[in-house]
Amino acid sequence: MSANFNELTTTEDVLSGVDLAGRRVLVTGVSSGLGVETARALVAHGADVVGAARDIAKAEAATGEVRGAAEQGGSFELVELDLASLASVRACADRLIADGRPFDLVIGNAGVMATPFGHTADGFETQFGTNHLGHFVFINRIAPLIRDGGRLVMLSSSGHRGGDVDIEDPNYETGKYNQWGAYARSKTANVLFAVEFDRRHRARGIRACAVHPGRIGTGLFRHLGEDGLANIEKTMDKSMAEKGLPPSLTKSVAQGAATSVWAGVVAPADAVGGQFCEDCHVAEVNDSNQRTGGANGVKSYALDPERAKALWARSEQLVRERFPE
Repeated sequence: MSANFNELTTTEDVLSGVDLAGRRVLVTGVSSGLGVETARALVAHGADVVGAARDIAKAEAATGEVRGAAEQGGSFELVELDLASLASVRACADRLIADGRPFDLVIGNAGVMATPFGHTADGFETQFGTNHLGHFVFINRIAPLIRDGGRLVMLSSSGHRGGDVDIEDPNYETGKYNQWGAYARSKTANVLFAVEFDRRHRARGIRACAVHPGRIGTGLFRHLGEDGLANIEKTMDKSMAEKGLPPSLTKSVAQGAATSVWAGVVAPADAVGGQFCEDCHVAEVNDSNQRTGGANGVKSYALDPERAKALWARSEQLVRERFPE
C-alpha cells in the first residue's frame, strides 16, 4: 500500500481517493505548522476533526483554511488544551468525556523543542512535561472515547536518537541540563508511550505508533534564533557530505504531516501498531550512527517493551494518577 510513498509524499498523496466521512479525529497542536495541515487534510477528505490548542485565538487565526475545507463535507471545532498544565489537561479531557462523542483516531501532534531550562505549571522539566507527561495524562483520560479498532499516533522525532529517557532524573534535578538532550528524552518518551499504549489497548483493536515527520521549517524552531533552522541544515549537510551522502531534506509542511496521516488512516493497523514510522513506512531498527536507506531508523531502546512499562509506571508516579489496563 505504501510502496510508492517516500520522503516527498504529501498528505494529498496519502489520502488520494480516501473518503473519511463519518470518521472523528482529535489532533493536538492545531495553532500552527503540522497540526494545521494535518487537520486540513483530514477535514478535506470528510473527517470531523477536533483541534486542541493552548491559545484558542491563535488557533482560530491559523485554521481558516481548515474551516474552508470543512465546507466540502467534514467539520472542524476547537478545544482549549495547555499540555504544560495538568489542570488544563484534565479539564479538557473531562469536557470531552462529558460530551461523550467517540474518536476513531487521536494524533498527539503538539510539542516544544530545544527550550531553555524551565518547568511546566506542575514543576516538570518543560520538554518532558509538555511533550510526554501532558499527552500521557490527556490521552489516557480520553482513552475510553477511542472506538474499538481506533488508532493513536504520537509525533516523535529522529531526535529520539540523541538519548534514552532518564527514569531516575526526568526533571534534571541532579543532571546538567542540555536543551537537545532534553528534547531527545521527551521524543523517546513519546515512542515508549505509544509502545505501551498499544500493548494495553490491543485487545480492543486499538493500535498505537509513533512517527518522525521529518525536518520542517515550522515554529518548532523558534527557540533557536532567527538562523536556527539554517544552521542545523548547514551542520547536517556537512556531516552528510563527509559520509558521501546527499544533502538532508527540509520537508514542506504537507510532506511533514504525511506520515501522521498515513499511519493514522491508511497503513494497515497491524503493520504500524507498536512501531516507529518515518517517510510513510515503518522504520528499521538502527542502533548505529549510520543512516539506513536514506532514513534514520529507530533506536532499539525506544521500542523496548520493558522500558516502556517502566516509563509508564514512573509517569503515573509523577502525575499522581494511575491508568489501569
